[in-house]
Amino acid sequence: MEENNELKNENNSDEINQVSQENNEEINAQENENNETSLESEEMLSSKKKITELENELADYKDRLIRKIAEFDNYKRRTENDQLNLLKYAAEGFIIRLLPVIDDFERSLKHSSEAKDIASIVNGVKMIYEKFMKLLDEQGVKKIDAVGFPFDVHYHEAMLQREAPGVSPHTVLDEIETGYIYKDKVLRHSKVIVSDDSSTEDNIDSNENNIEEGNL
Repeated sequence: MEENNELKNENNSDEINQVSQENNEEINAQENENNETSLESEEMLSSKKKITELENELADYKDRLIRKIAEFDNYKRRTENDQLNLLKYAAEGFIIRLLPVIDDFERSLKHSSEAKDIASIVNGVKMIYEKFMKLLDEQGVKKIDAVGFPFDVHYHEAMLQREAPGVSPHTVLDEIETGYIYKDKVLRHSKVIVSDDSSTEDNIDSNENNIEEGNL
C-alpha cells in the first residue's frame, strides 16, 4: 500500500511538474509573443514617425521650390521689362543732349527776321552747326574723308566721273553728299565725283612730248 501510494505521489508530482512546465512554456511563449508584438508596434510607430518627418520635410522643400520658382519668374519678368525699356529708350541720353541745339536753332529762327546783319545770322548758324557736329563726334559719329582721297567702295559711292588733268585716276574730286561713320559702321556712303583714266593718258602723252622736244 505504501509503495502504491508513493508511486501515486510520484506520478502526481510528475504530472504537476509537467503541467507546471507546460504552463511556464505557455507563459513564456505568450510573453515572447507579447514582446514581439510590442517590438513590432514600436517599429511601426518609429516608421510612421519617420514617414511623417519625411513627408513634412518634402512639403517644406516643395514649398521652398515653389517660392524660388515664383522669385525667378518675377526676376525674369523684371529683367525682360528692363531690357525692353533699355531698347525702347536707348536714344534718350542723346536726345537730351540734342535739345539745347534745337533750342539754339529756334532762337536763331526767331531772331533771324529781326536781324539786319546777314553776317551775324550766318555766324550764328555756323556756331549751332559746330555745336551739333561736336555732339555727333562725342557720340562716335564722324564724317567720311572723301575729297582728295582715292576712291574706296567701302566708303564712297561714285555718281560721276570727270576729267582732271594732273590728278591720279579714281581720285575723289568733289563731294555731292557727305557720308558718315558711326564708330566702325558706315551709316551713309559719300556720294562723290571721281577722276577718270583719261587724266593719266594725257599726262603720259604730255611727258612723251616733253621728252621728244627735249631730245630735239
